[in-house]
Amino acid sequence: MQKTELLAPAGDLEAGYAALYFGADAVYLGLKSFSARAGATNFTPQELNEFTAYAHHLNRKVYVTVNTVIQEHELDALLQTLDVCSAAKVDAIILQDMGVARVIKESYPELILHASTQMAVHNKEGALALKKLGFSRVVLARELTQKEIEEISAIPDLETEAFIHGALCYAYSGLCLFSSMVSGRSANRGKCQYPCRALFQKGDKETHYFSMKDMALGEAVLKMPVTSLKIEGRKKKALYVAAVVDYYRQILDTGHADPKLAENIKQIFSRAWTTFHFNGKNMDVIDPDFVGHRGLVIGKVEAVLGRQLCFTPTHPVARYDGLQIDLPNDERPFGFSVQEMSVNHKSVFEVKAGQHAQILLPPHSPFMPKGAPVYLASSSRVKGAYDFEKPKPGQYKTRPQVDIKVILGKDKVVASAGDVSKTLTGDFATAENMSKMIDSTIKTFQKDNDYAFSANVKVENKADIFVPISSLNNLRRDLYNDIIVEPKHGVLPTTTMHKISVPKWVLKTDDLKKIEKLDFNDFSEIIIEVLPEFDLSNLRKFPKNKLRLALPTVVREPRQYAKLIQKALAGGYHKWEIGNWWGLEMLPKKGIDLSFDTSFYMLNRESTQFAKELGASRVTLSVEDTLENMQAVAQKSALPTTFVVYQDVPLFTSANCIKNACKTCDKSVCILPLKNGGQTYFATIQNCQLTLYSEHAFYVGNDREKVPVDFYRVDFVNRPYTSDKVQELWGKIKSCDKISGSMNGNLHRSI
Repeated sequence: MQKTELLAPAGDLEAGYAALYFGADAVYLGLKSFSARAGATNFTPQELNEFTAYAHHLNRKVYVTVNTVIQEHELDALLQTLDVCSAAKVDAIILQDMGVARVIKESYPELILHASTQMAVHNKEGALALKKLGFSRVVLARELTQKEIEEISAIPDLETEAFIHGALCYAYSGLCLFSSMVSGRSANRGKCQYPCRALFQKGDKETHYFSMKDMALGEAVLKMPVTSLKIEGRKKKALYVAAVVDYYRQILDTGHADPKLAENIKQIFSRAWTTFHFNGKNMDVIDPDFVGHRGLVIGKVEAVLGRQLCFTPTHPVARYDGLQIDLPNDERPFGFSVQEMSVNHKSVFEVKAGQHAQILLPPHSPFMPKGAPVYLASSSRVKGAYDFEKPKPGQYKTRPQVDIKVILGKDKVVASAGDVSKTLTGDFATAENMSKMIDSTIKTFQKDNDYAFSANVKVENKADIFVPISSLNNLRRDLYNDIIVEPKHGVLPTTTMHKISVPKWVLKTDDLKKIEKLDFNDFSEIIIEVLPEFDLSNLRKFPKNKLRLALPTVVREPRQYAKLIQKALAGGYHKWEIGNWWGLEMLPKKGIDLSFDTSFYMLNRESTQFAKELGASRVTLSVEDTLENMQAVAQKSALPTTFVVYQDVPLFTSANCIKNACKTCDKSVCILPLKNGGQTYFATIQNCQLTLYSEHAFYVGNDREKVPVDFYRVDFVNRPYTSDKVQELWGKIKSCDKISGSMNGNLHRSI
């Protein structure tokens, strides 16, 4: 049975070495470009090369994250990144962008494909679809339960990877545009500003509705049938990585969690912990009152006398340790470094557990109520507990392999590599042990050297001769000095270019009542987002060739759609739109007209070509993209393109519900207004799923004419529009009039 892999993050070289030292089986990391953790230090090409060589020396693996969406002008830089990964012989590439997948499949077949969690794989059907596309592993959405993970992990010949510890996003990864649309800092580009962790007001209550606790599965990882157990944290320091890897290594090796190791983690960095939805629907996933690092609870405030904090710690506290104390009505604890402390009015360097301590507070400290929790947020003891060894710089290198052939002849020895050949002649004596002579020749030619390659040596015995090692060394040097190894320079695979037509209008809705006052002659196509219980008889007034049925992006049980899909196909509805990979698995491969929605992130021509090869007939440009890049993609697209002109952009989609009322919930649609920083948002909740929208719709107005597309699209989805409001908005959109309170996202800025 294959050993379960413990996979650790590395935001820099130190964290990578710490992960390996404390028992990680594999490390995932990013280079300076195209990493979904752009805020991490990340690796230089040389660091990647040396680190991968060292990891392979230890029989460990290295995965590189190229898991952002790529804009058209970045394709050449993408090649440079993949060249570096290929040269370093990394074990896999973790990716999100279909364009990156196509480039690797066509130009870098030696690189293994892993589907990033940014691809939002949240069901078996999505995983199956990606397996058929050439992915050897899928990184599962964090929201999945044990049962769902088991079902996906049972797919033959497909590796699965699941998160077990670290920070959580409120949204499904890859389906969050909140930071992007608010600030231009896109999570899909590794630059998220985490606006979800801010305070939001609902009615008279203001709290952190979307600020997640940290995942910590502990011993539950022993129940996970996945290939790889993944620790989050590429923005964390080496100390944190070391402690978390050590904690889970102990669990995997012994079958039990060590509480002391868990306490160590909390003293380095930790929000409150949660098992998330692993054991089923969980309402205890939000920390509404505090954000950021808290620490390990070691006591309560007993009194504050002048500047003396009095309490009895449950753990030792040393001078220069960091303490934090929860304050009422403050979203962050008050923290300080211990400079002076005493026991029984006698100054001490360390207060032992159980001793009554007096800690000197900094000047102007805030009021601390009796009973407030005291946290040990930073510990000198813990910092000293995770020293690790690492190789000397340059000690290990990953070099391209060159095949060397050595032929031992009667009166000559010929050594060659490709077209380069060198000959050693002489009057050679007979070898007493030819097998030993062959081994010596191989070792001589495989000697450690300063050349830019490693040698794969094969020796052919033509005569039983003995050749002195010194002569073989000279032959080796002569040959190796003439070998020139050119680094790989990949090329972009060929793409076709679609001929752009005069743009037509497309309408999308989730409720036919919203659009009942529109003139359908204005539209070449009407897209209807359907639920499993949708009544197809409601579509009788529309020509079938004018209708396209859309499957929602997130569906945890896709098989509930099987009956509807079968009935629709039998009824002659052959136009479909999908927003996630599971749709590929549910729909037939032939006989349908398939459109890809915005959540497939068509930001480069390679992604449009890949979509074409998957059977798509049309793609939709991303609403978070820039005008300049949309122009470039539309001009070079392999397929007809759709430009969304008006939409209530789903800022994020989440499996978490802020109502927290599962027992009394009737699962009907609920819309809750939320305010933050003068902005109003709407949380739409239905069937245990929350989608957040801004009060300001995305609208491009006259800018639509600057993008050479085949279709313009207007969306009236998820918001409770009246038919009169839709009619009013359509009149303004069609005439390019201004719509008050609208936004244009990143159209005129970078992402």
